[in-house]
Amino acid sequence: MQRPIRVLVAKVGLDGHDRGVKVVASALRDAGMEVIYTGLHQTPDKVAQAAIEEDVDVVAISILSGAHMTLFPRVLELLRKEGGERILVCGGGIIPEKDQEALYALGIGRLFGPGTATGEIVAYLQEEIARRRASRNA
Repeated sequence: MQRPIRVLVAKVGLDGHDRGVKVVASALRDAGMEVIYTGLHQTPDKVAQAAIEEDVDVVAISILSGAHMTLFPRVLELLRKEGGERILVCGGGIIPEKDQEALYALGIGRLFGPGTATGEIVAYLQEEIARRRASRNA
């Protein structure tokens, strides 16, 4: 039997809005995932370190501050540097479409905007992690 999907939910940077991320974290837990919430005002270094230490499958970053083009790539870079290239980095917030495309090109997973149904996020993570686990075991 496979372990549950482990998700580190992070608020990186100076963004202090956490209502949405708490709703998403609760929905992921309700779907049977193990969720670690870092709390507000985390640095990319702390998020990457926690992801490696907690052996997560996913780092889900919530950013509403506009710093997504700096913070998402930095977390991804640090994870890769520390051997966490298998960890899916995805998230959401207020991210313009052109910036989403640039982040996807770097290897960031799906990005969800305000108002996204939590079921859509759960389904994406279940499908993507199942696909990644299957490809590792093939």
